[in-house]
Amino acid sequence: MSGPPATPEPENHTRRERAVTAFRNAGPRRLVLYAVLLALVGFYLAPLESAIMTAFKTNSAFNSTLPFAPPGPDGFTLKPWRVAIDKLTHGVVNSLMLAIPATLLSATLGSLAAYGVTNVEWKYQMPIIALFIAGIFIPYQAVLVPLSRLFAIVDTRAMLAPVWSLPLMHPHYANIVNLIIAHTAYGIPITFLLFRSYYRNLSDEMLEAARLDGASVFSIYRNIVLPLSKPMFAVTLIYQFTQVWNDLLFALVILPGGAGAGEPVTVALTNLSGGIIQSFGLQMAGAFVAAIPTLIVYIAFGEQFAKGVAS
Repeated sequence: MSGPPATPEPENHTRRERAVTAFRNAGPRRLVLYAVLLALVGFYLAPLESAIMTAFKTNSAFNSTLPFAPPGPDGFTLKPWRVAIDKLTHGVVNSLMLAIPATLLSATLGSLAAYGVTNVEWKYQMPIIALFIAGIFIPYQAVLVPLSRLFAIVDTRAMLAPVWSLPLMHPHYANIVNLIIAHTAYGIPITFLLFRSYYRNLSDEMLEAARLDGASVFSIYRNIVLPLSKPMFAVTLIYQFTQVWNDLLFALVILPGGAGAGEPVTVALTNLSGGIIQSFGLQMAGAFVAAIPTLIVYIAFGEQFAKGVAS
């Protein structure tokens, strides 16, 4: 008579046992490799650890201790985090209102443009591709004056006057609209190039079969190309969101002086460093608060990002 079935060991437990066994059986060369890798991890994480320690120190503790040393009982404080959250919350909301539409628009338009010049046959494709590629090499500094002149002439706030009477809408959002337009236009060339390299590897037989079945150009894109583009959308969304979120140059040039309620988090973060007495703990805490959304995006789309990069 057979006994009860053996209970399978937890997967995490077996993984840990295999890792321990592999480490014990490792030769001298592999141990040296592990030591080098561990040293590199410590080297690259040291600035992050120092920033975290600084964010929890008082000014006196920061001046009397090493940057990477933890604060003592008398030097520990949460005040920098409370002040940073209080001063940056509005800027974080503004940056989300800016980064999400600009990222989605530039990725969607870049995908449509790449599909149109890669998988659809028509004349003058190469000159259009050349224009898109040329747009990638235009530096930010070259468009600052035209952009500032453009938004000085085009009064977005007046053009969208009926919108400001709606609930939760405010006139200072016109500055965010200007930034969305600028970042969308500047982001289309790079998203176009990424999607074009991805679409060139799609199966021509699959697309040709859809055409023979009578599917239109937009129907092929919507039902075949778009579902297959999820990994590359993850790549472009992470890249473009990070670029828009971290931008300071466009915000300083396009926004009017003292934008106040319409400033993104990067502008609000620079204001934390103002004053005669520098609060390094407040600046470090503010930097971590401002970095949280990009960290969430990387975690949410990390798997798809790896697939898109690998493809």
